[in-house]
Amino acid sequence: MLNLIKNDPWLEPFSPVIEHRHQSALEKEKELCGKKSTLSDFADGYLYFGLHRTEKDGWIIREWAPNATEIFLIGDFSDWKERPAYRFKPLSNGVWEITLDAEQLHHLDLYKLSMHWEGGQGERVPAWATRVVQDETTKIFSAQVWSPEKPYIFKKKKFTPHTSPLLIYECHIGMAQEDERIGSYDEFREKVLPRIIADGYNAIQIMAIQEHPYYGSFGYHVSSFFAPSSRFGTPDELKHLIDEAHRNGIAVIMDIVH
Repeated sequence: MLNLIKNDPWLEPFSPVIEHRHQSALEKEKELCGKKSTLSDFADGYLYFGLHRTEKDGWIIREWAPNATEIFLIGDFSDWKERPAYRFKPLSNGVWEITLDAEQLHHLDLYKLSMHWEGGQGERVPAWATRVVQDETTKIFSAQVWSPEKPYIFKKKKFTPHTSPLLIYECHIGMAQEDERIGSYDEFREKVLPRIIADGYNAIQIMAIQEHPYYGSFGYHVSSFFAPSSRFGTPDELKHLIDEAHRNGIAVIMDIVH
C-alpha cells in the first residue's frame, strides 16, 4: 500500500485507482528515462531538442516523433511548402534531425513542422520551441526564430536569494496595469517592480509565463512549455525584467503548470 493511502484512511476506498495511476506513472518514467537517464535528464531535453545554433554558425533542429514517417520544416523561408532542403532525417528512438546553413533561417522567421504519419499529415508547432507567436488575423500560432544580433546580456551574473523569510509577491504580467489591455514585461519592470521593491518583498512569483492559447486561462492552458508568452513581449524583455529584479535582490519564481 502506498504511504499516501496509509497516511489518509479516507483514500482507502480509492486505492485501486490510485495504485493504477501510480503504476502508470512509474511505467511512463521508465519509458522516458530508459536505464541510464533520470527525470532531471529528461527535463533538460530542451538543451538537445528544438532549434539551436551550431558551432559553425548554422542551425540544428531535433524533434521526438516516434510515430512520424516523414517531417519537413516549413515556414517563411519555404513559402510554407514542403521542400527537399528542409526534410528531416530519422535518427534512433523516434528522434528526427535537420541541420541547416546560416542563410537558410533568419531571426524572426516563422516556422512549423509538417509531419506525416501513417494515414495522415498535419502542421505542428515544435514541442521544444522557445518562441511562439500568434498571427493577429488568423489567430494561428507558429514558432519563431529568436536570434537577435545583439542578444540581451545579464548584468547580474550571480544571484543568491534571501529566504529567511521568503516574502513572495504573486503577479501576472498582463494584468499588472490599470488599462483594459495586456501589460508587458517592460511595463512591469518600469512601473510595478519598483513598488514591489519598496514594499519589502524579496521574491516575485510570475503567473502565465509559459505560452498558452487562451489568455483567460491565466496561463493554465499551456501549449509550449519552453516558450515565454509572446503576449507580454520578447524573450530579451523578460530577461531584462529578471535581471532588474536580481539587481534589486528580488528572486524570480515561475508559476509552472504541467
